[in-house]
Amino acid sequence: MEIDNLKAKIKRIFSNQFFRSNSLIDYVEAKELLKNDAQGILLDVRSIQEYNEYHLNGAICIPLYELQNKISNIIEDKNQLIIVYCQSGGRSKKASSMLKKMGYSKVYEINGGIDNI
Repeated sequence: MEIDNLKAKIKRIFSNQFFRSNSLIDYVEAKELLKNDAQGILLDVRSIQEYNEYHLNGAICIPLYELQNKISNIIEDKNQLIIVYCQSGGRSKKASSMLKKMGYSKVYEINGGIDNI
């Protein structure tokens, strides 16, 4: 019984956002992170048309195909919180990887995109 309790404690500790090896978060976690970081950016990487049809409140749009060319002009601080989303998670996964390769350190993806909210 004590081993099970210890395993549960360890799991809780390592599921904490500071110890995540995975950058996937759900929408509730995203809202909490943005609430605690006033400078955080909610980034929609869908097309302008998709963004204009519907987007999450407070999001900025940089389509995935423009991300590499535009991001450094819009988000200069490589330590700024960036939460990326798309429709179902595919484009945000690519965007997250691209941002990390460019040196952005606090990048998260909304798991499953808008379809999962």
